[in-house]
Amino acid sequence: MHLKTHTGDKPYQCSQCDKTFTQNSHLTRHLKTHTGNKLYPCSQCDKTFPEKQNLERHIRSHTGEKPFHCSLCNKAFSMNSALIIHHRTHTGEKPYQCSHCGKAFSVNSSLQTHLRIHLGVKPYQCSHCDKAFSQNIYLVNHMREHTGETPY
Repeated sequence: MHLKTHTGDKPYQCSQCDKTFTQNSHLTRHLKTHTGNKLYPCSQCDKTFPEKQNLERHIRSHTGEKPFHCSLCNKAFSMNSALIIHHRTHTGEKPYQCSHCGKAFSVNSSLQTHLRIHLGVKPYQCSHCDKAFSQNIYLVNHMREHTGETPY
């Protein structure tokens, strides 16, 4: 099951919003977000959460607490998952590989963004002309052609 996190395979799909997951347990946990049974309210803002763990993670956004520290450079993070991704900057690990060209990435979201190039997906549309782009930064750079703005 763990291998699915490296291949990008997400066979478990939410019937409510089409999000996909590598594990059925993750889908089950996600489904609680659609039931309206959000039992854990944040005392700092209006957000509520279906699980206590989600609330605890959210509270760190208010407190600024960063309990997860890198053992190599002591950089701190509010979430363990962010620490794991950061650690790859030290190890050079890139577990997510493009099946089209072989390029490897340290985070799955970067692979998913990269795949748009091969798949021809261009969700970022220019509001001034017919051009569309696979990444928002390309649209931002393109908009300078219309505004005359220079980057420096």
